This record gives sequence, C-alpha cells and structure tokens, in this order.
Amino acid sequence: MATPLTDQEKRKQISIRGIVGVENVTELKKGFNRHLHFTLVKDRNIATPRDYYFALAHTVRDHLVGRWIRTQQFYYEADPKRVYYLSLEFYMGRTLQNTMINLGLQNACDEAIYQLGLDMEELEEMEEDAGLGNGGLGRLAACFLDSMATLGLAAYGYGIRYEYGIFNQKIKDGWQVEEADDWLRHGNPWEKARPEYMLPVHFYGRVEETTIGTKWVDTQVVLAMPYDTPIPGYMNNTVNTMRLWSARAPNDFNLRDFNVGDYIQAVLDRNLAENISRVLYPNDNFFEGKELRLKQEYFVVAATLQDIIRRFKTTKKGNPVRISFESFPDKVAIQLNDTHPAMAIPELMRIFVDIEKLDWDTAWDLTKRTFAYTNHTVLPEALERWPVELLETLLPRHLQIIYQINQIHLNKIASLFPMNIDKLRKMSLIEEDGCKRVNMAHLCIVGSHAVNGVAEIHSNIIKTDVFHDFSELEPEKFQNKTNGITPRRWLLLCNPGLAELIAEVIGEEYVKDLSQLQKLNEFVEDATFIREISKVKEDNKMKFAQYLEKEYRVKINPASMFDVHVKRIHEYKRQLLNCLHIITMYNRIRKNPSAPFVPRTVIIGGKAAPGYHMAKMIIKLITSVADVVNNDPVVGNKLKVIFLENYRVSLAEKVIPATDLSEQISTAGTEASGTGNMKFMLNGALTIGTMDGANVEMAEEAGKENIFIFGLRVKDVAELDKEGYDAMLYYKKIPELKQVMDQITGGFFSPKNPDLFKEITDMLFKYDRFKVFADFEDYLKCQGKVSKLYQDPNEWTKMVIRNIAATGKFSSDRTITEYATEVWGMEPSNLKIPPPNEPREVIEETARALKKM
Repeated sequence: MATPLTDQEKRKQISIRGIVGVENVTELKKGFNRHLHFTLVKDRNIATPRDYYFALAHTVRDHLVGRWIRTQQFYYEADPKRVYYLSLEFYMGRTLQNTMINLGLQNACDEAIYQLGLDMEELEEMEEDAGLGNGGLGRLAACFLDSMATLGLAAYGYGIRYEYGIFNQKIKDGWQVEEADDWLRHGNPWEKARPEYMLPVHFYGRVEETTIGTKWVDTQVVLAMPYDTPIPGYMNNTVNTMRLWSARAPNDFNLRDFNVGDYIQAVLDRNLAENISRVLYPNDNFFEGKELRLKQEYFVVAATLQDIIRRFKTTKKGNPVRISFESFPDKVAIQLNDTHPAMAIPELMRIFVDIEKLDWDTAWDLTKRTFAYTNHTVLPEALERWPVELLETLLPRHLQIIYQINQIHLNKIASLFPMNIDKLRKMSLIEEDGCKRVNMAHLCIVGSHAVNGVAEIHSNIIKTDVFHDFSELEPEKFQNKTNGITPRRWLLLCNPGLAELIAEVIGEEYVKDLSQLQKLNEFVEDATFIREISKVKEDNKMKFAQYLEKEYRVKINPASMFDVHVKRIHEYKRQLLNCLHIITMYNRIRKNPSAPFVPRTVIIGGKAAPGYHMAKMIIKLITSVADVVNNDPVVGNKLKVIFLENYRVSLAEKVIPATDLSEQISTAGTEASGTGNMKFMLNGALTIGTMDGANVEMAEEAGKENIFIFGLRVKDVAELDKEGYDAMLYYKKIPELKQVMDQITGGFFSPKNPDLFKEITDMLFKYDRFKVFADFEDYLKCQGKVSKLYQDPNEWTKMVIRNIAATGKFSSDRTITEYATEVWGMEPSNLKIPPPNEPREVIEETARALKKM
C-alpha cells in the first residue's frame, strides 16, 4: 500500500484551514523566535521539543488575546443576556490545534513551523490533555463551549481547575493501574490567573437569627482563585471565557483562632483548604457521597454566583449601578450540567434573601426563572442524594433553605392531592427512608423553569418514569435537547482528509451549518466520490495501524475491519457482550480454520472507576482473551484484539477517523444519549447498536436500513423485568453461548487461576441487571450482517456516505441553538466582532447593531 499523506501534507491542500500569506508566516516565525527567547529563555541549541511546543502555543495565544479583550469589551458595550454553563467537568483535551483551526491560522502555522525545520505533529504531541472530566458529560460541556462561541452567544463556562485530572490508565499484566495525571507539571500556556478577582467561599459555621434577618456566622473561609481560558468561536472573532476556580487558603488560615503556638503546623495545614481543587472524582454514572465532593460542588457554585452577581451589577460607565434584581432573569441564564452544581439554587436564594434582603417569594420567582437543569442519567446509583447530617455540618444555612423550599413545595402538592401521603413522599426533596437525604434531582426540578433530557428516548423516560409525578404537575417544564458534537474538533481537526474531501464537493459552509451534509446524498452513486471516501478511510486506518504497532507491538492487518468499542467501562455499556462475541469468533475460526472469515481488529478502550471492581475485572477478561487470541497461530491475522490503554480525548481523535464499525450496545433505556456514537458516524464508521440513547435518532436520520440495530427495545426490557429475567434459559438454548461461558468458567482464559472470572460469570448468571445473554443471539446475527456487507466495499461505502450525510442533526451548534431559543431566551448571532486592528468605536457600532437585532 502507498504511504498515506501525513496530516501536514493533507492540510496544505485544505482551504478551510486559512490562507497562507507570506507576511502571515513571517509574523508567526518572528513571534515563535521571540517567545523561545523571551518567554522560554532558550536558544535553538538547547531547546527541547517541549520548548518548541510552548513557543508555538504562546505565539498562537498572542493571536487570541486581542480578540479576547475585544469580545469582552463588546459584551460590556452591548450588555446582552449572558448564559453561564455550570459544570463540575470540562473535558477539553488539547487546545493548540483547535485554536489554530478556529482562528484560521493552521496553514500559516504549518508553513512557519516547516520553514523553521520543525515537525508540527511532534509539537502537537507534546501538549498534555486537559482531562478535567470523566467522559460524555465533561466532553459535552467542552463541545458546548465551542458552539456557544461559534454562535456568538455571551457565554461563560464555570468549573474547577483540578490540579489532577482523570487518572492515567496503565495496563500491567492485564490489570488497570491508575497513575496521577499531573497535567500542570510543565505549566499551562492557555490559562491566565486572575488573582484580582479572588473570592471568599464559606463552610461550616452556624445560623444566627437577628433583628435584621438570618446570618450564617463563624464559618471557615476558603478563597477561590479564578483561572481564565479563552474559548474561540470558529472564524468569527468571538473569544469567550472558561473560568475555572482553584482553592487557596487565606493567609490567616488556622492562625487567627487556635494554633497560636504552632505556626509551622498552621502553615502546613493550608493544604487542607487547598485540597478542594486537588483532584477530579473519577466516577462516571456513580454517586459517592463524600464530604470533599460536596465541598467541591459548593465551592464552584458559591464562587461563580458571586461573580455572576458582580457582573450583573456592573453596567456601562455613565449608567447607574444596577440595584434592582427585577431584570436578573432577563440578563442571566444559568444551566446546571446534571445535579452536581445543584447547590446553586439554595445559594442564590441565600444571596437574595440574606444578603440582598429580597422577600422570599420575589427571590424564589427570580431563582426559578434563572435556572435550568439538564439530566444526564436514569441509573439509580448515579443520582445524587446527600445525607442531611452532612449538609447540617457543612452548609447549615443551605439546609434550612432547602427545608423551606420543600415545605412550600409539599404544601402545594398537598393542596392538589389531599390525603395522598404516597405522592408527598415520592415528590419530597427529602427522602426519609433510612438515613435522611436530600434528593438533588428533585431540588433541581423544583428550582428550575426548564428540565431537559439529552435524547428523545431519554427525555421520554424522564417524563413517563423517573420524574413522572413532576412532569404530570408541570408538563411544560420538561423538554428534550438531543446532544451534539462540535464538527470543528470532531471533523476538521481529527479528520482533515475527510473534511477537505467534503469541502471539495459541497463547499465549506457545512463547518458552521452541518445540515448541509445532506447534499452528500447526491454523490452516493458517484464512483469517484465512493473511491475517494474509501481512500480517506484507508489512509486513516494505515496511520492508526502504524500507531498501534509502535505502541503495542502488535502487527495489524489494515485491510481488516476495525471494530471499535471505546467509552468508560461500565456494566450497562456492555463491553462484556462484545467480549462474548470475540470469543465466539475465535471459536468459529478454531473450529474451521479454512472457512472464509471476514478479518477483524477489535479495539476496546476505556477507563474503569478505581473503586468499581466489576469494571476492572471486565478489563482483565478482555486483556486475557486478547492474550489467547493474538497468540494463537491458527487465528493468524484473521482476528486481533487490542485493549487501548488510557483512552482520552487526544486518543479518540486518532482512533475515531480510522474506525469501520462503531459499537453502541448498551441495554435499551440505560444510555441517556451517547456522543461517541455521533463522532463515529460523522467520521465514516457504520454503527451496530441497540435502540438506546441517540442511536434511535441516528436510525431515524440515516434510515433504519443504514444502521445495524439489534436487541431488546425499552418495552421488551420492561416486560422481561416484570416476568423475571432468567439467564440460564439462554445458556441452555444457545450452544455458542454455552461454549463461551464454559470456557470462561473453566479457566480457558486464565489457566493459572481457573476461578479468576467467577465474579463475572456469577453476575452474568445470577444478577445481571443489563441482560447480556438476552441480546447475545440477535447481536451475533447482526454482526453476521455487518461482515457480509463489509465483503462488498462498494455497498459498504455507499452506506457510509448515507450516514455522513445524515449527521447534520448531531452538531452541538444545533443543540445550543435550541437551548438558546427554547431555554435561555437568547438568539444566536452571526455578527462578526470587529478584529483587534479596528478602532474601539467600531465595537460600539456593532453593539448598537446587536441591540437592534
């Protein structure tokens, strides 16, 4: 096979990456050399690749700064409604290439770096991922920030600047081992500390009733130091801000009151306060009721609300400072990304009532009109339920406010449903069974004007099942906002070959309006286009195969089907079902080595939460099966199994463009939406999946005949639950399933320890909530159809084109447009903010134009 073009060579041909002007390149080279000299204090004789990365990052950042300041000036002039996206996670990945693309600098930077005799790809690989998230929820927040900037919304992301992000995963002897992710070790060129906006956050203490109202006193103070990261929109000169808070101890910490004698110990104890922003909790879809986590949740909320109110009160010079809060919901929208920032609701009430002295009813009306809540999961173990006892100690005033909110809420329910104690119990914010707890989802629903799920099927489940009583009471409050992904990172950045090919046939507008991909349907039968699409995929596979051989020393057959299953390891995501299919394929090859077999490279990747024992066992099973399969000479290059170590955003950017088959096989009704499914679809993979999450809408958009759907539907799962799921039935009925399970049970994949996987087999037989066996047979059948189609490259590629053409709906630009117009009361605008080289007056003109709109 011909050597594929490097990404750099591909980029040279790509117009959507900006114009290469000579003066542009000269300017960038000057900036690069200046930063190498003055910022990094190095010369070319002793500079390392990391130094070169930093020099380039600072050079690119220079081009952001003017636009960043301009954007903030523009918001100050225009005073638009602002939206605040509150999230405990922002899974940003790397920033350099995304910034170059959104500023239209990529080609010029490529040329400059080439002329300097350096390798752009090597420099890009030096950047650490900002891994401040676990998976879907955190990555969604990152995609949303990109879309909000691209749509010209005055938006701010608020979260925590974790010193340690999601752990780095190492596989040792087939087991997951965690290492700390010291991502700030070398510094972060993209952030700017803002100590002048440092704010106090209070914990503990007690509540005092005074003549002038309620006071929260004798608290412990932790300071919140903001770090700002620029968020550039795509080619529109808008640069928004992500502000992440870091915890700092006040200088008199532990010195005022007690510890008078032990000065040294008091200074050492500053760590206790600063631990709040030390580390991201590594749980995905699981609630761990730890005090430190509640501190993190309140910390981000308390700092952010002070900031929001400061910004609300500050108006243009010459205008009086806002003292009335009447217009607050007209100027401020706050979106809660799951219940993690739910303490914002009682906190805003505390500020309005205790500090700003508003009456309760006015404060509550403003609060409800300000907040909106996105639900991300229906798994019961993921719902946040904080013990009252913990809140009483940590946030006594907030507990009082929650009780008062609940009392008024229950009075309303009681008047509507007299004598219905069961209804009161089910709808209360306080759960009374066992240890008293606050149900944070209920708090969010009661305290928001809009509640949404993240895919149609998920939003329906919320309305008809999980929050049925609430949606009956206020049906107008419940909406759907199907998730989306940003086409800038998930197409232009990660798949330049495909991005350019699409631009050649339908133009470049699709980058900001993904619905234009529909035009590709006209080329489904075009032999040249079919050939070019499959060539792009071939190149991407070749490149990824080289990466795998370098990293894993496994020889990959690039002509094999790349069958990829990457996401967090969780029982509901059913990596086990995939594993059973792998063993079945292995058995078929062994049984009849000369029979025709469509070669596959099965790639599974993802992290298990460190405390999730079953998930770690699943990884060990996969790696053990891989050891057997990859070393069996009978199998040869027909089947290879790879566990992708340390799956993260930057690795997703490599594997997704190279994928043929995307595995989206959660039990129907468990995956709220999924967004990986959309990334694969956009990058020319076909999907095998259940009718779950956004898969349902993908089938709708592309046509059921263009996606491989199998398995139980939501109603079938409910029926099975009603009559009782009996795994043994399937084991006895399906010979291939029996064979696979007997192998695992008998120690075929763990000869030194035959009982190694007993917990997995016991679970599958006795208490499998996610019904792996029930979908096994249909999954196998469906995989057969996949293999059959793969043998006809022409028909396969036609189906790929139809899928790409149907991804328009799954742009986060569409999602954010819906949030803006239907939840936040804002309008996206395509006004281009004047660039930094135009005079300040132009900003005022643009601001006036925006107000007219």
